[in-house]
Amino acid sequence: MAATTHLMTVEEFERLPEDRGETYRELFHGEPVARTRPKRKHERIQVGLLRLLMPFADPESHLGMEITFRPFPEHELWVADVAYMSRERFMDSDAEDYTRGAPELVIEILSPSNTATEMLDKEEICLANGTQEFWLISPDRRRIKVTTRDGRTMTFESGQGIPLFFATGGVLNVDDVFRY
Repeated sequence: MAATTHLMTVEEFERLPEDRGETYRELFHGEPVARTRPKRKHERIQVGLLRLLMPFADPESHLGMEITFRPFPEHELWVADVAYMSRERFMDSDAEDYTRGAPELVIEILSPSNTATEMLDKEEICLANGTQEFWLISPDRRRIKVTTRDGRTMTFESGQGIPLFFATGGVLNVDDVFRY
């Protein structure tokens, strides 16, 4: 791919040819970045998370996989592995556009192609633009790192439960996440 000479906007990015094959692109800091499509283990964790979180979510909220959003308006178009938006936030979003800002809960599942710098950058930008909690799931270590908007970071492992900020009294059992 040729080097970009300027920061690409979302509108310019949308005019690129559609992605096919083993990769897709996200717009990351004004540059198209190739991402590897999820493998089965990754997908199973995503589907499992939806099944586990759905009973706790308000029926009018939005909980889904591969949620596209714009954490910054012009040069970012990202895809969250799993995301949650409250009913208010979901209803306020334009049905003909991508979500502006970051969803209240962004969950990323580590893949071999992810770098620590990239994940830290995503976490910081999401938390500064609407995310209440950013979860980083490590399938190999069977751990879930949760960072909150106020800067607290906790790591949850086997035998522990993650309190769900959007469901009073709701707790997600870490061991259930890794039953794939």
